Amino acid sequence: MRKSLLALLLLAAGGLTQAGMAQAEVQLKDGHPDRYTVVKGDTLWDISGKFLSQPWKWPEIWHANPQVENPHLIYPGDQLSLVYIDGQPRLVLNRGESRGTIKLSPQVRSTPMAEAIPTIPLEAINSFLLSNRIVDTPEQFMNAPYIVAGNAERVVSGAGDRVYARGSFDESAPVYGIFRQGRTYLDPETEEFLGINADDIGSGAIVAEEGDVGTMELSRSTQEVRLGDRLFPTEERAINSTFMPSEPANQIDGLILDVPRGVTQIGQFDVVTLNKGARDGLAEGNVLAVYKTGETVRDRVTGESVKIPDERAGLLMVFRTYDKLSYGLVLGATRSLELLDKVRNP
Repeated sequence: MRKSLLALLLLAAGGLTQAGMAQAEVQLKDGHPDRYTVVKGDTLWDISGKFLSQPWKWPEIWHANPQVENPHLIYPGDQLSLVYIDGQPRLVLNRGESRGTIKLSPQVRSTPMAEAIPTIPLEAINSFLLSNRIVDTPEQFMNAPYIVAGNAERVVSGAGDRVYARGSFDESAPVYGIFRQGRTYLDPETEEFLGINADDIGSGAIVAEEGDVGTMELSRSTQEVRLGDRLFPTEERAINSTFMPSEPANQIDGLILDVPRGVTQIGQFDVVTLNKGARDGLAEGNVLAVYKTGETVRDRVTGESVKIPDERAGLLMVFRTYDKLSYGLVLGATRSLELLDKVRNP
């Protein structure tokens, strides 16, 4: 009986300890508001930073109201209130009346998701997304249809021209993007192939087919379309703007491989390519800390080589994942970041 009672007491104590630890994990920011009214131009990351020292802990204090339509979406005019439920801080939503509705019929009204505030500033990545694509395997790239000829035997073509492509075409996707092979990504540590950055050249529609040759009318070009450029069905590039910031489910130890816009010094709102992707457990909304890689210096006293510790220097959020790679947006940096800086769980 005593052993059973002791076991129950230990179990209860352990539960209290775990509850205390869970509560300690969520740190409210000093000077946080008790209420906040959402305004146009807000992002979820900005709002979570008003309440939390660690904004990626937002899901742990979000209290979705099942009586509110789309309780996970937040609109301008909504009011967020900080309350305590069972001793734990929680944010509850009071739906504003001025969020805007569109009348679809006399009986149906709908709030467009496009009006919901985004998680991160989409204007920082929208133009980037129109011109970048990762191809997961070399075979996928080489097996794609390709430009075989230009009109009147032209070697290069542009918007408004007609070209001819050869390959297997998807009848359900008459509009194709045109891409040229760009940088091939290899893991710096294992040299494993990770993907190909396909450079955007333009787009057009297949207007006729004969055998394995399709006639394409070019509607857009960013540079001259050349023989051998590859075709991929236009993919939907819209970002799920309403994901929540969160910690990765797995331990992540990765690197910044590239800055697609071609700079070497990386700052706030730059898009970076990481050598980790969906297979590593990364998902949209995952927040990672960026660490400056410590230099190796010579100890002038002993003559030995000494590795300086890595220094935490910023935060980024993953907004698109591929199998072995992902894109992230730098949300803040205390110093200039560089290629091969490390990314880890926050």
